[in-house]
Amino acid sequence: MTDNTPVPSPGAIPSGLTLRHPVPSDHPRLQVALADWWGGLGGEVGALQRKLLVPRLFLQHFAGTSFLVERPDGTLHAFLIGLLSQTDPRTAYIHFVGICPDGRRDGLGRALYERFFALAREAGRSQVRCITSPNNRNSVAYHTRMGFHLEPGDHLDEHGTPVHTDYDGPGLDRVSFVREL
Repeated sequence: MTDNTPVPSPGAIPSGLTLRHPVPSDHPRLQVALADWWGGLGGEVGALQRKLLVPRLFLQHFAGTSFLVERPDGTLHAFLIGLLSQTDPRTAYIHFVGICPDGRRDGLGRALYERFFALAREAGRSQVRCITSPNNRNSVAYHTRMGFHLEPGDHLDEHGTPVHTDYDGPGLDRVSFVREL
């Protein structure tokens, strides 16, 4: 069976959705999404950790390199929080991305990443970095499909994925990715 669904061009946002840069008043909606969209990953502790990863300051100081997608009724559908490294002029960094559960698999994640890649290139950046939790297997698989390479860690997990022990503090191991632009 052949899928005749049109493939959107890189950076194309699916019809009916609106793309814009976030503003500080979007913070409460992002906090709800961070608690709800991951299907209970990590339980209440996981939800709290996700919420703490996107404080209001990202919407105040990195709005121009971040994106928010809304449905026609104004509800939050997706977001990407990204920044340009102040330390390494070659690097852009994707800090956090979320797609509502019923919006996954429609190319929106790829479109957001492609938009960020274009923004990074325009700013003279040659690589994009990001991290994820080792137990977020969907994220590890997604970033690999998006052309990111796993960076060596200090050990391999049970899936053979390189992990950086205590990357974000005691017990907060991470998987690190880099993608050349």
